[in-house]
Amino acid sequence: MKIFCSTLCLLIAVVCAGFLGGCTGAKTYGSVKFVSTPIGAEVINLKDDTNMGMTPVLVTWEGNEEKPEYVTVEFRKTGYREKITSFYVNKRHDTREEAASAAQPITVELEKRKN
Repeated sequence: MKIFCSTLCLLIAVVCAGFLGGCTGAKTYGSVKFVSTPIGAEVINLKDDTNMGMTPVLVTWEGNEEKPEYVTVEFRKTGYREKITSFYVNKRHDTREEAASAAQPITVELEKRKN
């Protein structure tokens, strides 16, 4: 009986450690290279209205799993119509550098405003 209890306790400890280790997860990364014609458009993340930079710009997302993230951005440039586009960022890379070297291209052509 004593051996059974010891074995059961050890098994429970191993299972709990496995669950805890799986919950933390390693960081994963995904990158997007935003390009516009003409260049110099602001890229705004519409989820939280953050300015992600001006085109051309490389943006990297960080996560704890490889699950894709749905993103909607708006391109803005004075004298041009705003352009909104949505896409999935695949966070499947182990490092920022790896993600940057395999960045997804998002390219838009902005339409000039009529006066």
